[in-house]
Amino acid sequence: MLPKLKYLKIPKEKPKWDKLMKIKSLLFITISSFLSLNVSATNDPSGIVTAISDEEITRQRVNLAKNTAGKGYGPQSPRDIDMVEGRNTISFSMAPAYSSMNLCNIHFHKNAEHKGGDFTTFAGNGNGLGYETGFKFSGKLSESDLAPITQDICPGTHGGLRPGDTIEVHYVHSSAKTKPGPSLGSCLNDSVSNPQLRVEAQVYVLVNNDDALDFTELTTHKEQSGFYQAVNIPVNTGRPVQYSGSTTGPGYNEQGSPYQVTWSVRPKTAKVNIKSVDNWCKKNIFNEDHAHGVRNLITNPELLSAIDP
Repeated sequence: MLPKLKYLKIPKEKPKWDKLMKIKSLLFITISSFLSLNVSATNDPSGIVTAISDEEITRQRVNLAKNTAGKGYGPQSPRDIDMVEGRNTISFSMAPAYSSMNLCNIHFHKNAEHKGGDFTTFAGNGNGLGYETGFKFSGKLSESDLAPITQDICPGTHGGLRPGDTIEVHYVHSSAKTKPGPSLGSCLNDSVSNPQLRVEAQVYVLVNNDDALDFTELTTHKEQSGFYQAVNIPVNTGRPVQYSGSTTGPGYNEQGSPYQVTWSVRPKTAKVNIKSVDNWCKKNIFNEDHAHGVRNLITNPELLSAIDP
């Protein structure tokens, strides 16, 4: 789960929601402010990523272990949802069902942050800062689904999207009395500075197919039974895997996240019309216009909760 990030080369810019967080509450700190500034990967002006080495990924994992050992960090995210083992003993109450919470933010990441189900194909090490890594849809697509598209889709510093790409959408919910809006600052209010948080995660694969799901409909929200709800979250993509975790994002590749999040990750990927994703990026109340990067998959059992089968 990650607020808006904008990286140029080695990032120094904080996500724009950070200022909102400092004003509204000390609950959240900058998710991207801990990035190491000495990684070897760079991006050229064309947006092509130079992948980092396996050794650099190992270094990041070692630093994460060192920076969290014995400090009381709770379970972390993202994770392999097909692996139920975990030895982190820090527990917290699961958030209520999302139908009893307020939708406060929607954003998405290029490639799935989680692994499992039918999104198990590793995208590669990426640039060390969350781009061109993560996991891809492992199924097959037709030639027509993959037909090239001429327009730029949700372009960002690291390029845009194209048919065949995988995205993980985070429908963020809060126990606070809030309404949908930009950044995770929308998940707080002046009366509740430490709300329970729940993320309903759905992985989509982008296809050049007008008959595929419409992203605008998938993100439609309205007030229902006293709560703001995303009313079209897919219900046919498998039983969600629920577990205790944390906020995500590449700013935590080497640092533990102190924030507690209840996750529900659906194991099956749904096809979505790439043009509808572009339309959403051009206009939405969340001020989202490009895909975010992903955090390294958490594999250290000491940083994972056990999942109830």
